[in-house]
Amino acid sequence: MTEQDLAGRRALITGGASGIGLACVREFAARGAHVIVADHHVYLTESVAEEVGGEPWLVDLADTAALEDVSLDVDILVNNAGIQRVSPIAEFVPEDFRLMQRLMVESPFLLIRAVLPGMYRRGWGRILNVSSAHGLRASPFKSAYVTAKHALEGLSKVTALEGGPHGVTSNCINPAYVNTPLVQKQIADQAAVHGIPEDEVVEKIMLTESAIKRLIEPEEVASLAGWLVSDSAGMVTGASYTMDGGWTAR
Repeated sequence: MTEQDLAGRRALITGGASGIGLACVREFAARGAHVIVADHHVYLTESVAEEVGGEPWLVDLADTAALEDVSLDVDILVNNAGIQRVSPIAEFVPEDFRLMQRLMVESPFLLIRAVLPGMYRRGWGRILNVSSAHGLRASPFKSAYVTAKHALEGLSKVTALEGGPHGVTSNCINPAYVNTPLVQKQIADQAAVHGIPEDEVVEKIMLTESAIKRLIEPEEVASLAGWLVSDSAGMVTGASYTMDGGWTAR
C-alpha cells in the first residue's frame, strides 16, 4: 500500500491533464494529497480531477494578466505546464517566443507569488518547478524553451532563499526527454530542422547525449517529485535534480 505521507496537503499541479503533470497528479493523490488539476483542456482536466477525487481548475496560464490578482491556498505547487517550438532563431516567430516566456516564466512567478503568503502563515510549503536538462544545457533551434527554462532555474533559487526562513522549499527537476505528448509532437519539427527522417529523431537527436538510451517515463519523474514535496526533503532547497540518463554529466 502506498504511504499516505501527503495526507492533508493541498497540491496544485499545472499542466496536470497529461504527461508529467498527469503522472504527478496520480502520484500525489495516491499518497493522500487533495490535488487541484490546472489545465486548459476542459474534458481532460475534469476527467483527471474526477479520477483522483480532486478538483479541476480550467485556466489559460499564458493569460498572465488574469493571474496577477489570483489568490491560492495550497501547500504544494508544481509548475509543470509548458509547450515547445523548434525553429532557428532567424526564423523564430516573435509571438511564439513571448508566449513561451509567459507560460513558462511569468506564470510560475505569478503562481509562486500567489501561494507564498499562505505557505508562510502555515510555516510549510513545497514549490517544485519542472525544468529540463535544457535548464542547464542548450541545444540549437530551441531558443525560447532554453531561455525559459534557464529563467525558471533562477526564479526557483530566489524562491528558495526567500522561502527558507518560512519553512518553504523550492526546487527544480531537470529531466531529459520524457515520453509525453510534448516530446512526441516535436519529432516532426526536429526532423525538419535537422534534415533527417522522423524515425531517426529519437536515436540521433533526443538520445545522443544520454548514457542510458531510452526516453524517461512520466511516472519516474513523478516519483522524484513526490519525494521532493514530502517532509523527507525538508532540507532540500535551491537544488536542480537531474533525471537525464547522464546527459549533463558530460
